Amino acid sequence: RSGLFPQVDISESFNRTNNPMWAFGTKLNQEIITSEDFDPARLNDPEAINNFATTLSVTLPVYDRGKNWIGLSQAKLDQKATNLSAERIRQQVIVDIVVSYIDVLLAKENLRVVNQSLETARAHFKIARSRFQSGLVVKSDLLRTDVRIAELEQEQLQAQSQVEVSRAVLNAAMGVEIDRCFQLQTMLERTSEEPGSLETWISRSLGNRPDLEQTKLHEIMAQKEVKKARAAHLPGVYLSGNYEINSEDFSETANNYAIGAVVRFNLFSGFDLQSKVGEAMAKLRQAQAMVRKLELGIRVQTRQAFFMAQSAHKRIGVARAAVAQAEEGLRIVRNRYESGLFTIVNLLDAEVALQQTRTNYFRSLRDFEVATAQLNLAAGIIDEDFWLQKE
Repeated sequence: RSGLFPQVDISESFNRTNNPMWAFGTKLNQEIITSEDFDPARLNDPEAINNFATTLSVTLPVYDRGKNWIGLSQAKLDQKATNLSAERIRQQVIVDIVVSYIDVLLAKENLRVVNQSLETARAHFKIARSRFQSGLVVKSDLLRTDVRIAELEQEQLQAQSQVEVSRAVLNAAMGVEIDRCFQLQTMLERTSEEPGSLETWISRSLGNRPDLEQTKLHEIMAQKEVKKARAAHLPGVYLSGNYEINSEDFSETANNYAIGAVVRFNLFSGFDLQSKVGEAMAKLRQAQAMVRKLELGIRVQTRQAFFMAQSAHKRIGVARAAVAQAEEGLRIVRNRYESGLFTIVNLLDAEVALQQTRTNYFRSLRDFEVATAQLNLAAGIIDEDFWLQKE
């Protein structure tokens, strides 16, 4: 924008000369010329003269081949592109925090599953001990349940560690102290519906992605650069003015001014202007290719996130049904073990199966919520209220 305003400069200079032409001109500028100065001897061999010159100059481009106006437009577009880049980074940070938050919820649910399994294993140990004391089973049944409890206690320690690690990752994503503790208010449960149609999400992505809009702005900037390079062949018009104060020793001063206009037209630049046009055209084609590449990449990202969300959503129903079946299976096996129809191996297998199905269920919930966040990121519509809208 500064190129659109007049350029005002002030300068102070000093020179001393006995050059015939410059000495006579200096006296004219100082307005101290006398008739004696026209003596040929003094004209040909003048005495040295000092001059202090204070100059105020103003230059105004009337038409600079559109260079400043096009440059201003490009600067505004570049500012918008920078803001869009910052918006895309902000969206990525939001997703990183959401995923870290969900991982904390998953770690807590995994710990809860292990605790439930540990309670169940201890209950089964009491059953096995009672049957052993009654002489209905051998000591190996008691030892098997004891080993199972030891394994679960180790898993409990690992699950507790995972909770702390996931909390640290969440704090790092939020940019707070690693050891800071937050009380999470939500549970890991399905809060989103099936993603809908793929075409709708692709349309959203192409219409809302900040990085795609940023790349399109770069294409427009490249188009303007081509226009600016071609405009360099046009004439430029400039106004200029000078106000000058001259003095030999500051005791007396004389002033003068000059105003004028300049029209500049390049006849031959050694093919420099043509090469700049070619360079600008090459950058324009590069920007157009980047737009096309990013559009294809967005379609792929959206498609991938969509199918991941769709698959995870279907897995939730399957995993929930598996949990119900495993719970019923454990109930049946426990009753039959107490009746002496099943061995301790059957009981422990049913117990492990229930733990695994519960873990798979919460994993499918986590995968669906993460895939939903990634899908919203791919569509460029995720914001700070993403998780609040789900509650």
